[in-house]
Amino acid sequence: MNMQSIMAQAQKMQRDLQKKKDELNKELFPGKSDWVEVVFNGSREIQSVKILFEGNITQDDKEMLEDMFLLAVKDSMQKIDKAFQDKMGSYAGMLDGLM
Repeated sequence: MNMQSIMAQAQKMQRDLQKKKDELNKELFPGKSDWVEVVFNGSREIQSVKILFEGNITQDDKEMLEDMFLLAVKDSMQKIDKAFQDKMGSYAGMLDGLM
């Protein structure tokens, strides 16, 4: 195999990986807890926040709501990480500089 062929394959792989990354960045990843729902895109930019709790909020409820918000964010981030791992597989480590 000559060097030109190797370079062409590497460039094709790079284009394919970038295309997959771009697709994932456009996907939406909802995260949910009992009281909060958040949605992030694959670029980890928050797209929406929805409070599911209905009723009057006491100080204790406010603290619980803050905890629920964190849980929803963590849920969404885990989904993003899993989607990248599933779609990129063994190439995910190569994209650290691209993300």
